[in-house]
Amino acid sequence: MKRILSQCVKELAQFRRDRLTLALAFVLPLMTLLIFGFAIRLEAKDIPLAVQDFDNSILSHHYSDRLFATNQFQPVPTPANPEIALDGNVARAVVIIPPDFSRQIAAGNSTDVQVIVDGSDANNARVIKNSIKATTRSFLETEGLIPTSNPIKAETRLWFNPGRQESLYIVPGVYAVVLWIFPSLLAAIAMVREKEKGTILQVYASDLSAAELILGKALAYLVVGMGIAVVVMGLGSLIFQLSLAGDPTPLLVSTPLYLWASVMFGLMLGARANTQNAAVQGVSLVGFLTALLLSGFIYPVSNIPFPLSLISNIVPARYFILITRDAYVRGVGWVGVWFDLVMIAGLGFVLFNVAKKNLQRMQLGE
Repeated sequence: MKRILSQCVKELAQFRRDRLTLALAFVLPLMTLLIFGFAIRLEAKDIPLAVQDFDNSILSHHYSDRLFATNQFQPVPTPANPEIALDGNVARAVVIIPPDFSRQIAAGNSTDVQVIVDGSDANNARVIKNSIKATTRSFLETEGLIPTSNPIKAETRLWFNPGRQESLYIVPGVYAVVLWIFPSLLAAIAMVREKEKGTILQVYASDLSAAELILGKALAYLVVGMGIAVVVMGLGSLIFQLSLAGDPTPLLVSTPLYLWASVMFGLMLGARANTQNAAVQGVSLVGFLTALLLSGFIYPVSNIPFPLSLISNIVPARYFILITRDAYVRGVGWVGVWFDLVMIAGLGFVLFNVAKKNLQRMQLGE
């Protein structure tokens, strides 16, 4: 244990002397938090919409006004040919109101309103289509054109996040991505630096075992990772006005375990890489892409196609995201996240054993 602590103290001393590493540890995570927290928006707003009104009546004006009253669409000038607005990327959709719109409705007949939607973004197109359909039905009910006394009426209540605050969904996910990438990156660079400077040979010549070396480095960067977590989560909660929704103990217990897995992932890659560039590329390619795309950070895990869905089962960020979102949004506590914590601990144990075997091979020159 004394040799592990000595290795930990040595790593922390080297870490404090390197200003570039200090910036990598604290400045870049904050920049990532701010960029992701403010830039990522899942709800489409201010969608450019062109309305071509051939009827030009009071009723048609009411209908077009109702479309823009949702605050989801932004009016844009309508050219004579609606295809020009779509082809020129001026509008994402065009609503064409026929010349007999009000006359047909006054006569009790149905009338067709043409809606042309840019389908290049399938998700955005679905949002536009559903929004226009819902707005049209609301307009008809308001104007008394369809009965409002339906036998079945669904009363919907948003649970956990009634204000639909997107930061409650995005920012806890950013915590998981940041705390996976940067501690592992620092640990990988620290391991490779030993090779490049040749100091790893002194370790081989000593009686320090592979497990003791890894545990000493891991303990040092676990301390650094906890510092990153305090800074990122603290400032993130202040900037985005987040507060814990329930029992904080699952988050407090899982965060060190998650950082341990992150550091072990970096040490595992560092034990195999021969240069810092290779280590950085490995963490960026394997760690960042899986944490960003296969963890449920932006897209639901259920939407990941096979066989990539299998890989998502061994991505620790997937489980920590569920824990952070529960802590800041749901507030269910241990009942809802105990399995995720067990998975993080298990994956951390596996990564430790893989990193130890990689270092043992390196010691034997394999």
